[in-house]
Amino acid sequence: MPAVVIGLMILVWLAVMYVGFVLVFPVLFPAVVAAAGLAAFGLYYLHAVRALTPRERAGPSPVDEPETSYRTYLLGQAWRDWWTITRTVVPRVYGTARDVILRLSRLQFGGLWGFFTFPFWLALCAGIAVAAVPAAVLGLALTVLYGAVAAVGLAAWSVCVLALAAVERGFMVYGRILQTCPHPFCYERIALPVYACPGCGARHPRLTPGAAGAFRHVCKCGTRLPTTVPLGRFRLAAYCPHCEGRLPERIGRVRIEPLPFVGGPAAGKTTFMVLGIRALHARARAAHGRLAFVERRHAEAYAAMVQVFNSGGRPAKTGPELPLATMLDVELPGRVRRILYLFDPAGEHYTGATEVESLRYLDHGEALLFVVDPFALPYVRHSLGESELHLVEESAGTSEEDPADTLQRVLNELRTRPDRGRQKRVGVIVTKLDLLVKTEVGRDVTAEGLRDWLAGVGLGNSVRTLEQVAAEVRYFGSGLSTAPGEVADLLLWASGLASATPPAPVEASPDVIDEVPGTSPMRAAWPVRGRDPALVPLGYQVGRWSVLGGLSAAGLALLFTVGAGASLLLDTVKIRFPFPF
Repeated sequence: MPAVVIGLMILVWLAVMYVGFVLVFPVLFPAVVAAAGLAAFGLYYLHAVRALTPRERAGPSPVDEPETSYRTYLLGQAWRDWWTITRTVVPRVYGTARDVILRLSRLQFGGLWGFFTFPFWLALCAGIAVAAVPAAVLGLALTVLYGAVAAVGLAAWSVCVLALAAVERGFMVYGRILQTCPHPFCYERIALPVYACPGCGARHPRLTPGAAGAFRHVCKCGTRLPTTVPLGRFRLAAYCPHCEGRLPERIGRVRIEPLPFVGGPAAGKTTFMVLGIRALHARARAAHGRLAFVERRHAEAYAAMVQVFNSGGRPAKTGPELPLATMLDVELPGRVRRILYLFDPAGEHYTGATEVESLRYLDHGEALLFVVDPFALPYVRHSLGESELHLVEESAGTSEEDPADTLQRVLNELRTRPDRGRQKRVGVIVTKLDLLVKTEVGRDVTAEGLRDWLAGVGLGNSVRTLEQVAAEVRYFGSGLSTAPGEVADLLLWASGLASATPPAPVEASPDVIDEVPGTSPMRAAWPVRGRDPALVPLGYQVGRWSVLGGLSAAGLALLFTVGAGASLLLDTVKIRFPFPF
């Protein structure tokens, strides 16, 4: 009897093994592999959603606050997101698979039923173990997906960066944009100013198309800042990268034209500069353009000078410190614009080679205004009678510095430039002309004959030297009664704006001539727009949603593949085992 029972049990066991290995295992094993793979993908997708959908910086994959501006998502944060998801999912999948296999094994070997359920246990455990292969392939595919999204995005980003850089470079070359610092002890040429965020004031030293963005940089406060001048960067507050001094509005969009006034002490530089500002303002108003001071203090100083002139007084002597350029923002019809840096140092800065060397703004300009006090010329001074000399001293005073010496020192300094001091335009301005024509030595001076007159009174060598250094030299006689239109013509020519002058000289009314230009900006400031600093930049969110969209598409493709495989497997089973299912 025991032998019969044992035999029956062996037969039952063999039948169960046959059913398990022949009928159940071929179906259960691939089903478990597919289910485990789908579970791994589902877990990955769940953590991807958790990591990629938050708008806050402090999410499962936190975004650190940058020092100034955020880097492009694809250059850093994208891979931190990938690593956050991967380092979370892989241990979770491995731990879950290990726990399931251990529990199945304890259950399998916990009693006699384990002899009969072995095929099922093997199918389950082997399916879970083998599912590591498609899970690894899936992980690799998702990494490749990240790489593909990053490659496409970086390719588009690179094209935009190169295109924008080329456009800005072309704009700078076409407009002959020159950027220099107007501040004393600096006067450096500037390749790229430092820009301040209008939202938080943070300084951005590299606000160009690059790693922080092609079209916009996102400041740490969330404000979006333009990366090129054509996109509006000139509307931001700019600072010199060398001395941190404030630069004029619209720098980078408008060419800066340094106009140094060269002349000895009491040569009349300040007087002529004031006459020039008055004439330029009147001309701009008459031509329906605009002229504005960049600094309010310069507008106030100009207003005080106008009052002195109107009252018949003399301007105060210029201080001995290095000059801050008087900055004028000029805009005339025909899209003709300039920012003029008018440098009016004390004449003592031209009386020695060391002093001239400190005037580093001479390194950048292509125009020069040489102010000549005719009564400082030795020949003219010796030719004056006692009454004439008294008249000159009472009316305007004279300079003790020979203009020839002043010019020679300046030219020596200019020759240290790479271009050997070449100038495009040099204006020779003979001041105090209204007094000069009252003297015997200057009574026959005319505007057309100024050059020959200067050559005849001892400046012949200087005149010839200037005409060798400069492409064009103009001679101009200036006095308090000189017509503003003529002064405006000279300064427009010296600053490269001669093409913007009206067809015929335009003289303004006295009230317009004495009007003080304002300091209002020519363009509105850049608006503070962007996201809350607690949120990730919009570009980050777009990049994350692009990755998540790719994962969703991959998940649909995976489900379709698994479904098609399951259908094919079921058809195969029906063909091999024609049992009703």
